[in-house]
Amino acid sequence: MKSFSTILICAWLSSVAPPALAGGLYVSEFATPSMGTAGAGATALGADASTSFHNPAAMTRLDSHQLNIGLAPAVSIVKFDKASTTPVSGGNGGDQGGFIPLLGSSYVHKISDRTRFGLAMFSISGAALDPNDDWAGRNQVTELSLFTLTFVPSLAFRVTDWLSVGGGPTITYGNLNWKLKAPLPGGGEGTLKFDDLDDWAVAGQVGVLLTPMKKLRIGIVYQSETKLKLTGDTDLPGTLPALNTKLELPLAQAVRFDVFWQATDNLALLFGAAWENWDTADTVPITLGVGKASLPLGMKDTFKIRGGVHYQLNETWMLQTGLSYDSSALDTSDRIAALPIDEQWRFGLGAVHDWSETTRIGLAFEYLNLGKGRIDNATLEGKFEQNHIFFFMVNLNFAKLPWDGKLSF
Repeated sequence: MKSFSTILICAWLSSVAPPALAGGLYVSEFATPSMGTAGAGATALGADASTSFHNPAAMTRLDSHQLNIGLAPAVSIVKFDKASTTPVSGGNGGDQGGFIPLLGSSYVHKISDRTRFGLAMFSISGAALDPNDDWAGRNQVTELSLFTLTFVPSLAFRVTDWLSVGGGPTITYGNLNWKLKAPLPGGGEGTLKFDDLDDWAVAGQVGVLLTPMKKLRIGIVYQSETKLKLTGDTDLPGTLPALNTKLELPLAQAVRFDVFWQATDNLALLFGAAWENWDTADTVPITLGVGKASLPLGMKDTFKIRGGVHYQLNETWMLQTGLSYDSSALDTSDRIAALPIDEQWRFGLGAVHDWSETTRIGLAFEYLNLGKGRIDNATLEGKFEQNHIFFFMVNLNFAKLPWDGKLSF
């Protein structure tokens, strides 16, 4: 019975092409001040401790120990509009979104005039969907949550006045829960659930900061692929026994590039671009009990472009705004309801206030449009008529900490 159920579920999953369970693309929201420019300039800025995550090489710009803490609660609105020709009966699923908590923190320690140590903690990828159980896309998702937490220890060294390098490991924990309705051999449907699949994985990142002129900075970061091998149990429909499961989930290698140019005393221009190698998740291996399958996802590489502006209003207030675009990692024929992501547009608006000599406050609003996400596959046809996330960010950066100057030389 166990061998038969393994073959049955592997074959069914392969036929519907399951989702890229990490949400398909890296998130760009880390509860840092860069949300005010939709991420533009993040790897070249080096203005506070959050650079230990964005680009560790830029930590050499900080003259003291610094601590950065951010909170960015978000509200998502995800509503599907099924086509009249959709193969499976059911509703539109209601609002599948909800509240999303985002937290991030980072620390930079000045070891010497040329050397810095950093430690950051963020979530680099995630997903959360909760449609109605009887909707037309129930054979693809009725509940989905993916949580990741990444720790980034790093070192940076200023080689010359115009060149700094930095890097370190990225240590990521991932946890997946995914429920959907699966047709039963004798008719009807049962619940298929991937229950608490999790893993730890280690990758790495390397950054460079170039300062060819006093008012011009260029940041370049390479992030290697994170190979999560999520393991846990799969609860099968009906009375079938649960199966030990391993899902190999790659999070893409990426290259990010940003430019910061202080055009005038009050005005700075920021530009960025990125490439992410999601083709590595075109198919992913899954093992259910003794059965193995390669699940076709149809993922493809993506690129990003982004631009932003800083305007120094006065001695204590700096205003910022920015816009970014991400290409789609999926074609219409490959997309399913568990991955409602298409071309993405981000708009950021924010301000940074020097509250005191030691405390800086960042405020930002970001709007994320995840696109129409058209779906045309064997069990579902339609598009997402609403597919938005609204972020509200508050960030605190503390400099000249009580232990400033200690443990350095």
